[in-house]
Amino acid sequence: MAGNSNFDEILSTTLNNYVPKLVDNIFSARPLFYALTNGQTIRRISGGAKIVVPIIYGTNSTAGSYATTDTISTTAQTGITAAEYDWKQYAATVTINGLEEAKNNGEAQIIDLLEGKIFQAQETIIENMNTMFWGDGTGNSNKDWIGLDLIVTKPNTSLGGIDPTGTGNSFWASTETNQGGALTTAGMATLYNDVSVGNDQPTIVITTQALYEAYENLLTDQIRYTDTDVADAGFQNLLFKGAPVTFDGGCTSGEMMFLNTKYLQLVGHSDVWFKPTPFVRPTNQDAVYSQILSYGNLTCSNRARQGYLYGAT
Repeated sequence: MAGNSNFDEILSTTLNNYVPKLVDNIFSARPLFYALTNGQTIRRISGGAKIVVPIIYGTNSTAGSYATTDTISTTAQTGITAAEYDWKQYAATVTINGLEEAKNNGEAQIIDLLEGKIFQAQETIIENMNTMFWGDGTGNSNKDWIGLDLIVTKPNTSLGGIDPTGTGNSFWASTETNQGGALTTAGMATLYNDVSVGNDQPTIVITTQALYEAYENLLTDQIRYTDTDVADAGFQNLLFKGAPVTFDGGCTSGEMMFLNTKYLQLVGHSDVWFKPTPFVRPTNQDAVYSQILSYGNLTCSNRARQGYLYGAT
């Protein structure tokens, strides 16, 4: 065989060691990814036919004051249901052909070659996943993972098996505001307040570069405060009512997302989450390849705490 006899072993070992860095690079590369993973771990579950997320939509009617020997209600309670999300799959392949192998036959050269291939895969995953998580899950013949276009911008569309237009299901609709013209802080404030309950408020606002600049122009220099955590992650941001405002190229023109990431969770399979397969050699190709596999989906447990403003200029 051409080159280093330990070629495949070096490749597999290096890729396994590199994967944690690969995952960190992917999910810190865009504001949306950062918002979904910052301050909390991605939820890992070991399996099941569906990804099941408990939903609380009602209060407990037995709660209340009483005196002495009053009868205390023991009425069975409703108000808890569950959203069920399908498992989705994602893969990227790292391939090295025979000529590349022959040209890179020392261990250091092999590692350098593989790191270049991994970087290529990483940048591709970032671009593709960023597009996917801004979508509605119908891309690639419904194989794409769920994104904000379904969770937030289609408030009357079923999500997780719950139809928000059904009787008693209004709790499962996101909130929308039609700005219908120039962006105003008043319009932003109305939506922010609509999706807030007490201290349960939006944790981040993500919009387009154009609307970010429009918001920036609404502020005076004296009140252009920023969130240090988001700034430290490398993203430009301003604050609105304490929530960082930033921009992402995946956001649709004229829209501004008010997200409470407490209720948005990226779920991954505990055994298959950016898991590289061993490098293999096809019988009909002069190459070796490894696939980086992930099973999971983006889930929401409280759609009413998510909102978006649209039609803004």
